[in-house]
Amino acid sequence: MENSHFSRLNQYRSMWVLVFFDLPTETRVERKAATRFRKQLIDDGFGMFQFSIYSRFCASRENAAVHIKRTKNNLPKKGKVAVMQITDKQFGMIELFHGKKEVEPETPDQQLELF
Repeated sequence: MENSHFSRLNQYRSMWVLVFFDLPTETRVERKAATRFRKQLIDDGFGMFQFSIYSRFCASRENAAVHIKRTKNNLPKKGKVAVMQITDKQFGMIELFHGKKEVEPETPDQQLELF
């Protein structure tokens, strides 16, 4: 019973950070800035959820805050960027569809944190 209580708390403590963006790509400079922003997200452990939505699992709110701050420090000069954080429990309630076929949301791998 104690173990299930810990798992339930963990689902509310662990977070998903989602970065939504719409960046201009009309000029070479704009394309380069958009590519740099996407690459920085990937280098920080984000994965593509959809074309302009990247997501990252974080073991805690504090860890999520670090990655949100890093994303804010890398914002391009032009375009729109939104950052949202939701609990693992909320993320688990997402309904995903490929065509008309429902698919299971991504399950994060076990992550070790060194202090």
